[in-house]
Amino acid sequence: MTDTKVALVVGAGDATGSAIARRFAKEGFIACVARRNGDQLTPLVEQIEAEGGRAVPFGCDCRKEDLVIDLVETIERDIGPIEVAVHNIGGNVHFPITETTARVYFKVWEMGCYSGFLTGREVAKRMLQRQRGTILFTGATASIRGGAGFAGFAGAKHGLRALAQSMARELGPEGIHVAHVVIDGAIDTKWIEEMFPDRYALKDRDGILNPDMIAENYWSLHCQPRSAWTHELDLRPWIESW
Repeated sequence: MTDTKVALVVGAGDATGSAIARRFAKEGFIACVARRNGDQLTPLVEQIEAEGGRAVPFGCDCRKEDLVIDLVETIERDIGPIEVAVHNIGGNVHFPITETTARVYFKVWEMGCYSGFLTGREVAKRMLQRQRGTILFTGATASIRGGAGFAGFAGAKHGLRALAQSMARELGPEGIHVAHVVIDGAIDTKWIEEMFPDRYALKDRDGILNPDMIAENYWSLHCQPRSAWTHELDLRPWIESW
């Protein structure tokens, strides 16, 4: 158990989250992967194991405080210390402001911001005891600027960015690296392929973000020496305008 290292990926979806989990598993971490529907994690777990890694799936709605507390407790007790925690939950929905219901706005905030608070708080409690660890939050273009029709998403992502900044200032001096990654561009996903075929066609020119390359940046953040920690990192394809 003493040599066991765990990377917790909350929001281990089919693209970025999966790639991050696979990247850390490649380095010998046990990838503890979580999403609301745990059954959907089977292909990811099988892929990690086929590549020689170890993965443990968890079905967890990380908007629920008691479930997040139990998730972290179970991993720390039964699997190993969480050395890296990645919050990768989105909530990117589009509604004109007059059609954005209170229910939609609140749900998007719960997914994109509140779950980040719960995850970050619980893993920080354990990392503080060990005086080490890495906590990474996935942001978006909406973390920096709100677009028309994205009031809910921008509100959640702005909040998550502020959370990451506060945690970095508080936890950095305690040996815990907190970083926020702004993903500013289309990612190679089925959703982009189906909804934005013209944008997806740029894939052959490296014109959309490759999830494996995103994951490589997350690994690099974890490996940084503490004398030169990055807090915020912007990732975008070379053809994206600023």
